[in-house]
Amino acid sequence: MDGYVTTLTVLGIVILFTAWLPMVLHRLPISLPIICIIFGALLAWSPFSPLSNFNPLENRYLTERLTELVVIVALMGAGLKIDRPLSWRGWIVTWRLLGIAMPLTIAGVALVGWGLLGLGVASALLLGAALAPTDPVLASDVQVGPPQSGEEDEVRFALTSEAGLNDGLSFPFVYLAIALALTQTSGAPWFLDWAFVDVFWRLAAGVAAGWMTGRVLGFLTFQLPKKTQLSKTGDGFVALGITLLAYGATELIYGYGFVAVFVTALTLRSIERQDRYHEELHAFVEQVERLLMMIVLVCFGSAIAYGPLFKALDWRIVLAALVILLIIRPLISWISLAGLGHPPEEKAVISFFGIRGLGSLYYLAYATGQAEFAGVNILWLTIFLVILMSIVVHGVAVTPIMRGLDRKRQRPTQLYRNAIPVSKVD
Repeated sequence: MDGYVTTLTVLGIVILFTAWLPMVLHRLPISLPIICIIFGALLAWSPFSPLSNFNPLENRYLTERLTELVVIVALMGAGLKIDRPLSWRGWIVTWRLLGIAMPLTIAGVALVGWGLLGLGVASALLLGAALAPTDPVLASDVQVGPPQSGEEDEVRFALTSEAGLNDGLSFPFVYLAIALALTQTSGAPWFLDWAFVDVFWRLAAGVAAGWMTGRVLGFLTFQLPKKTQLSKTGDGFVALGITLLAYGATELIYGYGFVAVFVTALTLRSIERQDRYHEELHAFVEQVERLLMMIVLVCFGSAIAYGPLFKALDWRIVLAALVILLIIRPLISWISLAGLGHPPEEKAVISFFGIRGLGSLYYLAYATGQAEFAGVNILWLTIFLVILMSIVVHGVAVTPIMRGLDRKRQRPTQLYRNAIPVSKVD
């Protein structure tokens, strides 16, 4: 059978699902990501599927690039829909989650990898760095609503802003794991290069390039003479151009593109915060994000169905995944929010919904392309299992938990236009 024609047919089904399933599933305790994974598994078992025998270990570069693209699109969407101006006090929960919870989560996951899974220091650190960030792709149902929708309570804002920033801020730890792995084979000194380049320069370049890109494009979009403003085109796909430009330009100067994309989106919003063109930009980005997410998750389901990938699965990996997902993130996040005065139920929801997703796959695929890590199969299996558990657990729990939280605040649950529940999207 013609593989090209089969691929087109499958892609057509996925695109139709992208439009239809969110409307059908939004009130059900089953998520869109779960449907995507099941669909991918069925395709892998089908003799007509172009995804049969898909193995991310044998397609590392493709896995890296697909997940990279969907993450940067999701970061732009997350930044565009945040209405709250950047500030120390207004973002205090975010700073706590980034500055306290994320480093401690990396350390906790690395300790599990070293003590329970028997990984070396470099591999254990990579596991922690890959699984510490929450995912901007799969968390749409616990994120704020579209721009200027008013759907920005403290819980949704915290989870949105955290997911927008921690994908880039975990990269220094990924590079640290790469440096340790390379040192084991070459013995070359690494600390100064890592501290200056991978921590200081890449972070500074990401923030600066994102701010500059947002300012320049904000001027072109909103502040040129009216007939020449980009906003007058009414075209939402401008957001995709901004995303790719911000990411590509930053990577060219060896900055963190993930950081730059999110900063660009925040800066663009700050130029003309109330302009309705932001809604057009966000709506288009959200549609692209949803489509890319579904394609990647169908491939993810196919990889799960690929038997040889899971031959090494044993009780230690299952236990490690449960500890990482249900103990380390919730406990550390709860501790990091101590003393802020938020209601306990809000802190509990923020701590529980540390969704793991496609960003973790990107970090692992990227790092294993830069250096050789011992126990790479264990790394892939553990991350795959954590993501799968996150999709199922968070996907089933998100609707009743968020509705219950909204009722407790004495306001009805707002169903976001075009939104896809986090577990329904991841």
